[in-house]
Amino acid sequence: MSTLALAVRDSSTMLRRNLLHARRYPSMTLNLLLTPVMLLLLFVYVFGDTMSAGLAGGAPDRDVYIAYVVPGLLLMTIGSTTIGTAVSVATDMTEGIVARFRTMAIHRGSVLIGHVLGSVLQCLASVVFVGAIAVAIGFRSTDATVLEWLAAFGLLAFFSLALTWLAVGMGLVSPNAEGASNNAMPLIVLPLLSSAFVPLDAMPGWFRPIAEYQPFTPAIETLRGLLLGTEIGHDGWLAVAWCLGLVVLGYLWSKASFNRDPK
Repeated sequence: MSTLALAVRDSSTMLRRNLLHARRYPSMTLNLLLTPVMLLLLFVYVFGDTMSAGLAGGAPDRDVYIAYVVPGLLLMTIGSTTIGTAVSVATDMTEGIVARFRTMAIHRGSVLIGHVLGSVLQCLASVVFVGAIAVAIGFRSTDATVLEWLAAFGLLAFFSLALTWLAVGMGLVSPNAEGASNNAMPLIVLPLLSSAFVPLDAMPGWFRPIAEYQPFTPAIETLRGLLLGTEIGHDGWLAVAWCLGLVVLGYLWSKASFNRDPK
């Protein structure tokens, strides 16, 4: 069997393993989904009128704020879901199964590839779930074309891949599952410090660079532009550049950590 065929076969096996674990133990995914869902309901039904007054020029309109906040929460859902990936990788590393895999005649990288593919699929499924709730409470994207919808889906998938590789690296360097969960917390915190809930112009000058120069803000503005027809500008290229850079960084970090001899 060629090296490529071996890699595909073993990666498929590891993907099935990770999806089976997710199906048998759904509590982790459901718990991580609670954060974006609760924030969606909180900001729409509790803060919606107040927050929308600033967006709509003084006239409260909850529908306006639903449209504004949903793109940010979809990307926050990805960050939340990938925390489970970091925990899963750390669990595999500390419970001895990876040491067992190292002794077997399987493609070495298939263990990580299985985690990455499984996480991306879970991220997209979580995005669909949160998106369905958003639609149920009033979110609409009537102006987006088929091409814009495809571009939005591609951005979500690319962003999922980028954060997943980072989460895998965090899991590999963590001493245990609890440490992995703590190390991956920035993937939830950063969206809170972005333009997900309020525009950059509404932020104080000292805080605005924190929100502007990070991966979530250009991705949110790009997704918002694709779904709602707002101006994208240079945010589209910045989002792609951030995703590409994080994929490369996460992959190299994960590969180096995984290939390091266990202590």
